[in-house]
Amino acid sequence: MEKPWHLYVMAVLYILAGIIHFRKPELYLKIIPPFVTNKKFILEFSGVVEILLGIYLCTPIFSRLAAISIMIVLVLIFPSNIYMLQNKEASLGWPKWLLYLRLPLQFLLIFWAYHYSNLHLF
Repeated sequence: MEKPWHLYVMAVLYILAGIIHFRKPELYLKIIPPFVTNKKFILEFSGVVEILLGIYLCTPIFSRLAAISIMIVLVLIFPSNIYMLQNKEASLGWPKWLLYLRLPLQFLLIFWAYHYSNLHLF
């Protein structure tokens, strides 16, 4: 069964985001909230996870599990969006309106992944 083109767009976005974890780690380290310990490990682990999930989205046997896992990852990283709003250094110099826009965007990304999860909750 052929996958829709927008699933591949999502896959590429997660693969690129994962790669950026390693190319620009200082950006991600700034947005990890202080209650998270071992930030370097979390940064590298999440980068690898995003790359793998992007690849698995394109793999029919793993696609559904990858979509569900992406939903979980997006929920787990949501505190970073809140932290960016609360901490000037974590905001990366972004305007407040853009930081507020990230909050509902996170839910849209979750819904996008839900579309491929076949969970049928709604």
